[in-house]
Amino acid sequence: MSHLDFSSQSALSHYLAEVRKYPYLDLETEQRLVKRWRDKRDRAALDRLVGSHLRLVIKTARGYLGYGLPLDDLIAEGNLGLMHAIERFDPARGFRLSTYAIWWIRAQLQDYVMRTSSLVRMGTTAAQKRLFFNLRRVASAHGELQGGDPSPEAVEKIARELGVRESEVLDMSRRMGGRDASLNERLDADGDAERQDFLVDEAPDQEMRLADTDELAKRRSILATALDTLSPRERQILVERQLSDEPPTLEDLGVHFGVSRERVRQLEARALAKLGKVVRSEMAELEARQAAG
Repeated sequence: MSHLDFSSQSALSHYLAEVRKYPYLDLETEQRLVKRWRDKRDRAALDRLVGSHLRLVIKTARGYLGYGLPLDDLIAEGNLGLMHAIERFDPARGFRLSTYAIWWIRAQLQDYVMRTSSLVRMGTTAAQKRLFFNLRRVASAHGELQGGDPSPEAVEKIARELGVRESEVLDMSRRMGGRDASLNERLDADGDAERQDFLVDEAPDQEMRLADTDELAKRRSILATALDTLSPRERQILVERQLSDEPPTLEDLGVHFGVSRERVRQLEARALAKLGKVVRSEMAELEARQAAG
């Protein structure tokens, strides 16, 4: 019964009538059916287990109608939660399937509401989900459903009551108060202009990207020329100390080259001075050529 369509009241009434045909199960019958499904994958046992709990799914799904989602979709999601519960239910723990299943049904419904309420993901952590499903109730209790941002005092109280940061309360309030808008939505009824027509591409244009690429290539060439003026030991020390993600210590390089820590520091300083001198000379020459050309 996961594929539902309540496009008319009669369709919903028919579904509810079909659901009522499944009787409630006593404890002994329930445990026997669970064992038959778990051990033998008996489809008839599964059908009776699911059917006898569909009323629980419908009742729980109705509690989420306030989020503007179709009842048939909510019931279908609740049925998925019920199936997860049946797969994981262990009657040996001493409680009824309905007690266990209600948590799975609610979790499935809450996840569905979070996924479909907005194109933007409303929350991922347990605290954010709790905030999403309780913000309206708590805000109403503090008289903060008049629209706009809640008052700073209300934000502080709501954050404390729900165990989240004040910034999260404001952010969720704004996201829940907004609406998704299509980029193809027309700005006025009589015109052809759409929202996307007024979006500005803030990325660099092709000419700027080409100039940046050319500049980077020149700088790399100058650096390579400057490194060639260093001795092998100076070059290695400079590369290790200045161009590595995890540069070694002076002590480590001293052990590697068989010299003191102070000698490594002197070689690094001399290499940097040489490098700077060559780079400045090459840059000045490049600028002079560009000015002449």
